[in-house]
Amino acid sequence: MWQPAERYPDPAIESLDASFERYRLFNAAVERLYTGCRWSEGPVWFGDARHLLWSDIPNNRMLKWDEETGQVAPYRAPSGYANGNTRDRQGRLITCEHGGRRVVRTEADGSLTVLAESIDGRRLNSPNDVVVKSDGSIWFTDPLFGISGYYEGARAEPELPQNVYRIAPDGGVPEVVAEGISGPNGLCFSSDERILYIVESRGTPYRKILACDVGADGGLSNRRLFVDAGPDGTPDGIRCDVDGNLWCGWGMGSEALDGVMVFNPEGRPIGRIRLPERCANLCFGGKARNRLFMAASRSLYALYVNTQGAVGG
Repeated sequence: MWQPAERYPDPAIESLDASFERYRLFNAAVERLYTGCRWSEGPVWFGDARHLLWSDIPNNRMLKWDEETGQVAPYRAPSGYANGNTRDRQGRLITCEHGGRRVVRTEADGSLTVLAESIDGRRLNSPNDVVVKSDGSIWFTDPLFGISGYYEGARAEPELPQNVYRIAPDGGVPEVVAEGISGPNGLCFSSDERILYIVESRGTPYRKILACDVGADGGLSNRRLFVDAGPDGTPDGIRCDVDGNLWCGWGMGSEALDGVMVFNPEGRPIGRIRLPERCANLCFGGKARNRLFMAASRSLYALYVNTQGAVGG
């Protein structure tokens, strides 16, 4: 059974390169905020309300953790087998639904607006993760995971390829910005929004993280390998900090790998956070965006770090 570190510094926080030392706080440790999920995903911070929302996909619900009280309560159930979440620049919740095979926005009155569910009459597969750029455009991945069985959605035959899409700031039909990616999963922008990182979670021979340059017109170019995860690496959800480092949910049931990996802007591993469970996704939050929240298998963890999450992440 997992137990918090009894003394500082927490041995679960490991420097793989001397450059990571500046991001460690010697007197901050990994905290478990909640356990009792089946598969935790899609954490998103609401600073104005001082709470965090995240998805518990197989239980078809979203949960809310309150910063002031530490209490966890249901937020939305059923959730449409919600997966990834983010906020737009008006503060509204944007959610990827496996069950509905769509991307939705939660309005101020709690109603849902469908942003994307089909293209030319063909349904999306199972939108997985989503980010919003500063211009208001919405970017999301659409792999097959939610339609591959009945655990995180409902089994169905795909009607579209596995793509990465962009919804223009003024809405409209999603446009394909990246295709030919096997299992597009987590994604995020660099702190200056010049690069979009995309996790290819079914890549061959190994899983990988790709980098693409973002054009002024919203197009992507110069797709390249950023991280080769190797035979055992399993990147999932990703977020950038203000220095351009990439914080990546990681692991596949191996005690040696489960947790978070941190890569510098050149793609070199510089640090890791060991967890007793695979980390599926993460986000920065707290008043100063210096608290890393980690949705990991059955639980939600947090760690204060000596950096800040990039705005919009």
